Amino acid sequence: MVTKSSPGSAKTAATAEAVRESSHQIWLAGLGAFTKAQQEGSKVFDALVQEGLAMQRKAQTAAEVRLTEAGQKVSHLAQDLSQRASSQWSQLEGLFEDRVARAMERLGMPTAQQVQALQARVAELEAQLKARKVSPGAQKVTPARKAAIKTPRKTVRKTAR
Repeated sequence: MVTKSSPGSAKTAATAEAVRESSHQIWLAGLGAFTKAQQEGSKVFDALVQEGLAMQRKAQTAAEVRLTEAGQKVSHLAQDLSQRASSQWSQLEGLFEDRVARAMERLGMPTAQQVQALQARVAELEAQLKARKVSPGAQKVTPARKAAIKTPRKTVRKTAR
């Protein structure tokens, strides 16, 4: 039996065939893309890894530079603060020394310079005494002579009578 097909049904069949053919091509294109991605995916992945390593190295170098700069700034700040503190401490010490010196002066205490001068004078006098005792031409003073030296008038009077 031969069926007569209508012109509208032939058109529908042709459209269905075109859609099926188009779907099949899309399917094959997807399979091709998947295969290509598998083949070149490892290459792309390796390339991305290399780019990531390069970026990490750049970031690490930049971080080290920044860290060094920050360390230098902190070091300079610490030195500056130390110098300021030292200066302040020196001023405080000077002020304290001045006040103590004034208080000791009011109490009648000798200064360090006065004590040193006195020590030097005592040492000089000790040296002079040693030189007199050791010198060969020095006369030994006897107790009787000491009395005569102390009171020469009485000795002269006794001898004159």
